[in-house]
Amino acid sequence: MSQVATKSRTRKRSRRAVKSRRPAARKASRGTAGSKQAATAEQRIGQGGRRLSDAFDAVSSMPVLAESRRRLLLACEGGRPPAGEVADAVESDVALTIAVMRAAGDGGEPADGGGVRQAVETLGPAGLRAVGASIESYDPLAAPTAWAERQERFRRHAVGTRHAADRIAELARLTARDELAVAALLHDVGRRVLAELYGDFELDDHDATPDERIRRERRELGIDHALVGAVLVRRWGMSSSIAMAVERHHSPQAQGHAAAIRLADLVVHYTSGEPAPTEALIRAADGIGLDRDRLAPLLYEFPHSSTPRRRASDPCPLSVREVDALRGLAEGKVYKQIAQELSLSVSTIRTHLHNVYRKIGAVDRAQAVLIARDHGWI
Repeated sequence: MSQVATKSRTRKRSRRAVKSRRPAARKASRGTAGSKQAATAEQRIGQGGRRLSDAFDAVSSMPVLAESRRRLLLACEGGRPPAGEVADAVESDVALTIAVMRAAGDGGEPADGGGVRQAVETLGPAGLRAVGASIESYDPLAAPTAWAERQERFRRHAVGTRHAADRIAELARLTARDELAVAALLHDVGRRVLAELYGDFELDDHDATPDERIRRERRELGIDHALVGAVLVRRWGMSSSIAMAVERHHSPQAQGHAAAIRLADLVVHYTSGEPAPTEALIRAADGIGLDRDRLAPLLYEFPHSSTPRRRASDPCPLSVREVDALRGLAEGKVYKQIAQELSLSVSTIRTHLHNVYRKIGAVDRAQAVLIARDHGWI
């Protein structure tokens, strides 16, 4: 037999071997938002049999980090704690975020814009204590295992991406940042599903970029973790915009929240010393209108920053120009400097700032800056 014929038969056997790893597909129908995309995804990842269902169940009931669970229960002791404080504890762990969001939604479709803070307010202290008491926890210090180590890597990357996405949203002035935080935490949840389905496929390739990893998934499995994760997010009853951001966060054409998560994911890889091509970082930043002058400080300061920031949970009552003027004050600039930078007159800047003081109840510029920073508006 010729060498050409032998190579052809070898390639055919190889393709059959890869296909044999994929579960059989069947049709699926869903009545929630994004049902067409979800049904297509479920066909591609194989809805037949219990294998996929078991993988979804396993990821849906992942144990929570013991310290995160302890902090949640501690925050809920006595009275009604500040929602922001409890939300910080919840957002320190992917599994805890999933449990709280599902408990608040109770299988329904929450309104777009809902995040952990809204879920915390819906559940109240009693509901949150019930969630904390109902889920298992793991402690990588008390019981170090290979599984706990993998789970911790997954959790740390998710939390790092959430922090980066929040900073990016601040720079790009994105709205619905509570919702973005949930999508950022869940952006890689599909990888846990693939790990349940294919086991050794979860092995991390630290020499590969995020885009190379997802191309490998598509090539060898016929599906990728972003699409799988979006299917699961929809099953949990979370908003369609969260699912869409998870689904599209690896797309080079991503916009809005998906683009913010794509950039945040790349930033975390970059600052961890893992491959993250600068051209990919620049393209992702372009997707949300960030130029290189604003991208460079982000890479320089992350994951550390000179001043702690709290994400704005309350709607900002200020206009874009009013925020710009107030940010100038926060940077120590005088009216004339702010006016020059914004190409406005000094009298217009003065009017904007007087409106700021009136809207937020500040008596002077110092108090206005403090109030705005406390609420995360600047």
